[in-house]
Amino acid sequence: MRALQITTWHQEAEFVEIDEPMPDAGQVVVRIGASGACHSDLHMMHGKGDSVPFSLPFTLGHENAGWVHSVGDGVKSVVPGQAVAVYGAWGCGFCARCIVGMENYCEGSGTPNVGAGCGLGRDGGMADYMLVPDPRYLVPLPDGLSPAQAAPLTDAGLTPYHAVRRSSQKLGPGSTAVVLGIGGLGHLAVQILKATSATRVIAVDTRSDALDLALSVGADIVIEGGDSAARDVRAATGNRGADLVLDCVGTEATLASAAACTRSLGDLTLIGVAGGALELSFLRPAYEVSVQSVYWGSRTELVEVLELASRGLIRAEVTIYPLSQALDAYRALAAGDIVGRAVMVPEK
Repeated sequence: MRALQITTWHQEAEFVEIDEPMPDAGQVVVRIGASGACHSDLHMMHGKGDSVPFSLPFTLGHENAGWVHSVGDGVKSVVPGQAVAVYGAWGCGFCARCIVGMENYCEGSGTPNVGAGCGLGRDGGMADYMLVPDPRYLVPLPDGLSPAQAAPLTDAGLTPYHAVRRSSQKLGPGSTAVVLGIGGLGHLAVQILKATSATRVIAVDTRSDALDLALSVGADIVIEGGDSAARDVRAATGNRGADLVLDCVGTEATLASAAACTRSLGDLTLIGVAGGALELSFLRPAYEVSVQSVYWGSRTELVEVLELASRGLIRAEVTIYPLSQALDAYRALAAGDIVGRAVMVPEK
């Protein structure tokens, strides 16, 4: 079967022919219905400097949904034909983090690559079929939620959901949250904030179409990104700043803007992987600002994200490409021409 693989670091992926996977005992093969493209894929293809600690080659695609195709001996929790989403962070299954479903932060010696998962060091879903090593990574799709809608929620929905949830105590009435970058992650972050909290949401982006998207999905205020963005956020908040800032880009410029507009005692959470760094001093960010990065979320949180989508409270804006045109999708993503998330669908 065809698969879009990273074969050399910092070069464009390529289609290769590989054997269709067969499940061993305890494993599942999923027929891919949709697989999302992410900026982290672009980092592996086009980034500079040290490569991430994954072994090559591997098939891209860490946002996946489809149908159970076949199961190995002993698998009873899913059956062929069942619609599923794939939880992408694959840990050891036995450490304290994995036991509570947070395999995204696995600390066990059973994982050969820290942070590895499908499409990130192990074969992902940019193919016709994908081998899933354990059925615990499969979440049944709620009725009415298609694989094309579900796939981007497994990362672009799950990651900002986890970020919002960890700051939920700061998002009561009278609070403000800022989302920097209204792309695949950011447009879902806006919706998650509106669906799960009472906070006022300010969306910031340099692109007018992204700001239009932010308004259409519930942002209360939109601000053009750039040198004046932090000042405009402070003006909109009575000079207090935001209780939560989600940087869905992660450049030097966006992190500087995030630091400048986070309120004292607020949270600054880095989600984007553009490679920027944050300058830290006694006066910047403001006093007692908590700074953190997040990587995916828990399996339980993925169930909750899919439930929000099934109830119509969040919805991924997707641009569909046939799998054969996946490289075109990545080029469009790199050029900033994708509104929302690009999703690859294998041709029948």
